[in-house]
Amino acid sequence: MSRDRSYRENSLNISKKLLRVAGKTNAEFKLISQGDKVLVGLSGGKDSLALIHILKHIQRHAPFNFEFEACTINYGMPDENYKHLSEHCEKYKIKHTIYNTNIYEISNDTIRENSSFCSYFSRMRRGALYTFAEEGNFNKVALGHHFDDAVESFFMNMFYNGSMRSMAPIYKTQRGFHLIRPLIQARELQLRAFADENKVDTIGDETCPAMLKNVKMPYARANIKKWLEGMQIEHKDLFKMLRASFKHIHDDTFLDSSRWKRDDLS
Repeated sequence: MSRDRSYRENSLNISKKLLRVAGKTNAEFKLISQGDKVLVGLSGGKDSLALIHILKHIQRHAPFNFEFEACTINYGMPDENYKHLSEHCEKYKIKHTIYNTNIYEISNDTIRENSSFCSYFSRMRRGALYTFAEEGNFNKVALGHHFDDAVESFFMNMFYNGSMRSMAPIYKTQRGFHLIRPLIQARELQLRAFADENKVDTIGDETCPAMLKNVKMPYARANIKKWLEGMQIEHKDLFKMLRASFKHIHDDTFLDSSRWKRDDLS
C-alpha cells in the first residue's frame, strides 16, 4: 500500500475551505512553527475533534515539523467514560491521554459563592490541561474555539461585564507557554458540517459536571447566540461584517483617554 493511500484511509474528510481558513490563520498569527510541541484540549465535541484532524493534515503538508497530541480531562465523575475518544485517536494515529483529576469531588468545597458552576469547571479544566502541558514540556496549548465563540464572547463581555474583549488567536499564559486557537476564524457551521459528513461520534454538554449539580444553568451565552441568530435573519452578511470589524479596530475613538493619539490633540 502506498504512503498516500495509507494516509487517506487513516484520515477524515475536511473541506478545502475549512483547511484554507485554518492554514491562513496559522500563517497570519504564526500559531505553530518549526519544533513546536502542541497539546490539544480534546473534549470530544465537534470543535476539538475537527481541530485534531486539521492539525494532523497541517502536520503532513506544512513545510516545517512539529509535534502534537491530545489530552482529555477526566473530572472524576461517576460513570465518566472516554474510551471511544481513545479508540478514535488510536484509529487515526493521534496520541491521546486521559488525564484523571478529582475536580468533581472537590467542587462543592472550592467553588465561590454565587459563582457559575459551568465557569468554575471550565477554569478547573483549563488549569488541569495546563498542568499536563507543563508535565509534558509542551510549549503550546491549542483549543478549538471558533469565530462564533469569539463573537459571542465579545457581546457577552459588552452586555454583562461592561468591557470590550474577545478571544485572542494566540497569547502567552502566566505559566510561560502559549495558548493558540487555530480555528478562531472558522465558522461553527463549518465544524458541524465536518462532524456530520464524517459521522463523528461527538460529546455534548451532557458530560459537563454542572449537569449533575442542582443549580441553574447559565443563560448569558445562550441568550447572545439566540440574539445573533435573529440578527442574522435580518442581515445575512452579519458575520462577514463582524469579521471585518474584528480586523479594523479604531480604539482611539472610544472613551478610554489612554488610547487617544495625543499628537492629534495639540
